[in-house]
Formats: sequence, C-alpha cells, structure tokens
Amino acid sequence: MGIYYSAIAQGLLYSLMGIGLYITFRILNFADLTSEASFSVGAAVAVKTLTLGLHPVLSLFTAFVAGMLTGLVTGLLMTYFEIPSLLAGIITLTAFYSINLRIMERANLSLRQVKTLYDLLTGLMADSTSRIFLVGSILTLIVILLLGYFFKTDLGQSMVASGDNEVMAHSLGISVKLMKCLALMASNGIIAMSGALIAQQNGYADVDMGTGTVIIALSSIIIGEMLFKQLTLTMRLGAIVLGSVLYRLLLVAVLKLGFLPSDFRLISALVLAIFLALPAMRKKIQAKKLR
Repeated sequence: MGIYYSAIAQGLLYSLMGIGLYITFRILNFADLTSEASFSVGAAVAVKTLTLGLHPVLSLFTAFVAGMLTGLVTGLLMTYFEIPSLLAGIITLTAFYSINLRIMERANLSLRQVKTLYDLLTGLMADSTSRIFLVGSILTLIVILLLGYFFKTDLGQSMVASGDNEVMAHSLGISVKLMKCLALMASNGIIAMSGALIAQQNGYADVDMGTGTVIIALSSIIIGEMLFKQLTLTMRLGAIVLGSVLYRLLLVAVLKLGFLPSDFRLISALVLAIFLALPAMRKKIQAKKLR
C-alpha cells in the first residue's frame, strides 16, 4: 500500500501543474508549451535559493515569481510581437534551458543536507510521504479556492471573455493583450510551484526535469473532465486534482504489470491519446446504433 500512498501524494503535487495549465488550455484555448520551461524554472530557482540558505516558504514564493516571469516572456512574444502561441512557447522553452543552467550553474543541483519545505513538518509527522501529502493537500486547496474566487471577479471574467471571444472582449473595452499576459503569468507561476515542490520531494533539480510534464498535466485535465460533467469552475479544478491522482495510480498499476520506468512517457502519451479519443469514439458508436 505504501507505493499507492506515495503515488497519491505525488499526484497532489503534480495536480498544481494541471491546474496551472488549465488556465491556458481551457480559458485561453491553447496548450502552452511554456509549462515545461516554467516547471524546470520553478525547480531550479527553489533548489538554488534553498542551497543559498533562503527559508523554504520564501523559496517557494521565489519559484512562483520566476514562473510568472517565464509566462510573461511568452505573453509578450504572443501579444506584442504577434508570434503564434505554439512558436512563442517553443522559443521560451528553448531559451530557458540555458537560463536554468545559469541559475543552477550546472545541469543537476542537489539538496543534500539542505532543509526543505517538507522538513518543516518533521516534528508534526515522521513519515515523509505523509508530509508530502499534507503539503500537497494544503497548497492545492489554497490555489483552487483563490482561483475560484478570482474568476468570479471582474478581472477574472475579463480574462475568460478574452479567451472565449477576442473580438467581443475588445468591443467591451477589455485589453485582450493584457489579459493574455496575466493568464500566462498566473498559469506558469502555479506550474513553477509544482516544479519547486517536486524538486524538493526528489531532493534535486535537473535541467531536463520539465521535459514531458505537459503530457502529465494534460492527462490530469482530460481524465478529470471525462469523469465529471457540468461542474462549476472551482469543482473543475478539484476534478483536475482527482485526475492527477488517478493518473499516478494508473502509472503504478502499469509498473506492477512489469513495465519499466523508462516506458512511462510512452504510457503517458497513450493514456492521453486514449482519453482524447474517447468522445469521438462514443459519437461514432452512437451514430452506428442510430442507423
């Protein structure tokens, strides 16, 4: 049971990435590849600041700010330089590979003998997995509640309107460019927090640790949406958390079947493809039944 409990705890940490990507994927209507860069940036900044002696909570905050700046770069490329979203994300992703190397001054930076956010709870609970579970639960709940409140405000509704219909939003006096930049900043700030938490759990940051994480985030979103329909925005964000946890449990189950950890990315891609294909397959089956 220990491996399943660990998968659940890790699913909570990765769910923050799913929640962050949801902002661009469902509200701005494009899958932001910057997420892989901001995940790595969050990990690199958190680990670097921790090794320099910064308090773990402040380290998490600096990772969030670094992620926001990463998102801002993509936002400026998209809006003010009119570069397509896909290319803008690729440009940022490529550039921040070198920036992460600059931050860490090496390809891999360890947290050996460095106090992390989870270590702050050592006096409360001895089990490391329980500490990860508690931190993940608290932070995901805070993020969901804050985003649920934010998207009910005028600024949040303006952001949603910009994603739904740019022409209409512009006619209402909304600065679509500003809304896109703010959405990208919020999205990548949350994703960077996820990277920071994962790095502290692993005990190191690696320049390549963000590679493929967008698939994990998309899987969490799609699984959550497939399981639950007609939900409020806050409940949708909660469904992403459940989707992330189920996704991690699915990987554990696959591992139990004898697959190698090196197969995880292939399995991740297959899981996402299957869940994305399900709605189309259902329509085809229903159409055949009506004939």
